[in-house]
Amino acid sequence: MGVNLKDLLIKEVIGLDDLKGRVVAVDSFNMLYQFLTTIRTPDGRPLTDSRGNVTSHLIGLFNRTTKFMAKGIKPVFVFDGEKPELKTAELEKRKKHKLEAKKKYKEAVAKEDAAAMKKYGGRFAYLTNDMVDQAKDLVKALGLPVVQAPSEGEAQAAHIVHQNKAWAVVSQDFDSLVHGADRLVRNLSIAGRRKKVGSLAYTTIKPELIDLSKNLNNMGIDQDKLIALAILVGTDYNPSGIKGIGPKTAIKLVREYDDFDDLFAHVKWDEHNDIPWTDIFYLIKKMKVTDKYNIGFRTPDKQKIIKLLVDKHDFGAERVEKTLEPVLKEREKKQQKKLGDF
Repeated sequence: MGVNLKDLLIKEVIGLDDLKGRVVAVDSFNMLYQFLTTIRTPDGRPLTDSRGNVTSHLIGLFNRTTKFMAKGIKPVFVFDGEKPELKTAELEKRKKHKLEAKKKYKEAVAKEDAAAMKKYGGRFAYLTNDMVDQAKDLVKALGLPVVQAPSEGEAQAAHIVHQNKAWAVVSQDFDSLVHGADRLVRNLSIAGRRKKVGSLAYTTIKPELIDLSKNLNNMGIDQDKLIALAILVGTDYNPSGIKGIGPKTAIKLVREYDDFDDLFAHVKWDEHNDIPWTDIFYLIKKMKVTDKYNIGFRTPDKQKIIKLLVDKHDFGAERVEKTLEPVLKEREKKQQKKLGDF
């Protein structure tokens, strides 16, 4: 879902070249779900190999990641761990929506309604444990670091950035900012020319950078007030927020109230929620993260990549090798530069 902060934030359009040489912490689940929902056949089905295994996530991950690497970008893939108990309600809500979308998709199939099939096909995508393992194997074969978060991936990615081990978090959601990420890069996995929905026209999507410090200063609030604002508009732990309070009203309220007890009493929190606001506030503020991770970059293992993509999932060998060419050249260039330093 993600916290709705879009209309409050200052964003700076950037290019892939602006990230050259930068280490970025990728919210992996967020990215993989994007690939699962968008990389589909015209009738809404995910792409599969000859054995019926879904490959949409691997296609997106391989093509996008190699593009980043060829540009000199250094992604670190952060994977979600155990979900907090408070997220149960949101997960149940998502499950319900997916079941409804699946039902509508089946109705569209029965009616041979291609437009409806495409519309609902991506709305009930599931990221299975097998898919996650396949993604991790591919990332490692590409020579890139995998970080396993103890809980929420966005919080761990934000922690890595806050420790100066990465420059920015990469995600479509704004949650990492609420967790204290110094910088967030959006649209990195979907940048490029895209067809407008329901139209023959195209639009260009560009990566955008959101600087936390600049935005807090612009809004006139601190990090704790950003967390309180997020709770008012709705988080994954209280998806509905407070009825009638959107981002613009929420920013006015957190500016007005320095005492959060007074703030949440004013919005009648207890009348709308069964849990104390403090439970959500401190879950976000003290989200479990780990320092037990290693960020190191190696040369891609071409044979492992071919085995995983070509042998196991029917990718075209020639295309895989061609896609890897600029990545290997970029890696070779860096190694030659290091040798030249001696």
